[in-house]
Amino acid sequence: MKISDLIAMCFQNLMRRKVRTLLTVVGVVVGTCAIVVMISIGVGMQAGTDAMLASMGDLTLIEVYNYGSGNGGTQAKLDDEMLAKISQMDGVVVVTPFYNAYDINASIFVGKTERYEMSLNNVVGIYPEALSALGIELVDGNGFPVDNLEPYGIVFGQYAAYAFRDNNKKPGYNYVDRWPDANGKVKDPFVDLKKDDLRIVTEKDDEDSNAKQYEYELVYYGTMLEDYNKGYETSQGAYMNIKDLKKIREDYYKANGRKLPEDSGYENAKVKVTDISKVKEVQDAIEELGFSTWSMESIREPMEQQAKQQQLILGGLGAISLFVAALGIANTMMMSIYERTREIGVMKVLGCFVGNIRTIFLMEAGCIGFFGGVIGIILSYFISFLMNTFGISFGDSMGSYYGTDVSIIPPWLVVLGLVFATLIGLVSGFYPANRAVKISALEAIKTDG
Repeated sequence: MKISDLIAMCFQNLMRRKVRTLLTVVGVVVGTCAIVVMISIGVGMQAGTDAMLASMGDLTLIEVYNYGSGNGGTQAKLDDEMLAKISQMDGVVVVTPFYNAYDINASIFVGKTERYEMSLNNVVGIYPEALSALGIELVDGNGFPVDNLEPYGIVFGQYAAYAFRDNNKKPGYNYVDRWPDANGKVKDPFVDLKKDDLRIVTEKDDEDSNAKQYEYELVYYGTMLEDYNKGYETSQGAYMNIKDLKKIREDYYKANGRKLPEDSGYENAKVKVTDISKVKEVQDAIEELGFSTWSMESIREPMEQQAKQQQLILGGLGAISLFVAALGIANTMMMSIYERTREIGVMKVLGCFVGNIRTIFLMEAGCIGFFGGVIGIILSYFISFLMNTFGISFGDSMGSYYGTDVSIIPPWLVVLGLVFATLIGLVSGFYPANRAVKISALEAIKTDG
């Protein structure tokens, strides 16, 4: 028989018992819809969890600390050489130390006077190339240039101008509040970081000291968008080339006749990796070097495991409905065989291949599964739309708090639903189809029908 003949016969047989076929299809629709909606809720929970973690910080960022990891690792020195080694690890995008000169007395001043002042403690030294790689956005300027970076270049936080105090005013009145007043008006800061001339000045350890005061003219390279997940510096701090900050610290110690403390390495550094899947691998490798690390992975992993368990439970509940539908398909096909026993016998007598008979029954079962799956997917989208529109949720869904949908149906779930429903139909029709081909042709013809 031609494939077209098989298909035509398949649809004729299905339409012969419209009500029974329809009820069987409805069973598949309910099962498919149940499993797709349940899994979509699990996907929505996962998206809500990811959104929550993303709001807490960069999921691909690893903090490295210059003290033992506590897991038997040998203490190493977190210096430039070690950071270069870490940067060569698979999956690492960029590595940079976060360097502070807390042990020196220096400030940033505006112009040639010392009226407006910001402490140098607000400034952090990093590798210039790390600024954009860390995902730090700018509201002004272009950041540190790749080539021709001038000495003492600086990138300020969005509200760093409000960190300047007026030395001509009494404490408590010498800062401008960046928050709106009772009338909703925000006062301008004392300084304009983009236009004013800025300089760093090192102070003396002792007022009576004859130590030299060093001055460094700053080059403005931009202003960062405030993002506390990226660090306090993006708000009221600043970033400089780590080499420049080190030079200022060295000059300060030299001017005051003091010896620089022994270099024990950087206190901490940050490592940016390509994606979430690389975090644990890189983090474990760094800990093997003897350093302590922290990342959002320690929070994400258990939450992701919990989300997967929820998806499994929800998917299992939906699968039960589809299993019930499979029993309905098997029952329909068995009843069809009993009703069409004589027809099967005639087909065998006329020389129809056994394989064709099996194919007809499998096609009927598969069509019931497929069309039930298609309608179930369409109904699933409608239910998902209602859930997302009216905020209907099950359990503790993070989506309502972080702007993600309660139910999310990704393309892979649509394909999975259709394939699963069709396979359920084929599997359910396999036994009835085999039973049909084993019927004796002579006995079938003798059967009343």
